[in-house]
Amino acid sequence: MITCFIRYEIDPFRKDDFATYARNWGEAIPRCGADLIGYFAPHEGSATTAYGVYNIQSLAAYEAYRARLAADPLGRENYEFARKERFILREDRIFLKNVSLPHEKGITR
Repeated sequence: MITCFIRYEIDPFRKDDFATYARNWGEAIPRCGADLIGYFAPHEGSATTAYGVYNIQSLAAYEAYRARLAADPLGRENYEFARKERFILREDRIFLKNVSLPHEKGITR
């Protein structure tokens, strides 16, 4: 299992557009085969940094998933929405592997 972290630089005056974009992915990404952890928008601190995070089995599975996402009607619509509205200024993607597993599940005191 690998985790994809997408770091977005967004227009700080278009956070509502990013939230719409994120909600659309919340429907399309799981349908197309990735385990969506979530999309995270600015709340405190930076007004321009947002993240999308999901798990996928492998880079080969990622390539198949991307093809399904590009063919998905909501996926295509969401790509076009972001392109047309230009609220995403920059997007960086990195794949990481969780090397701390197994680990404790929470702290109790």
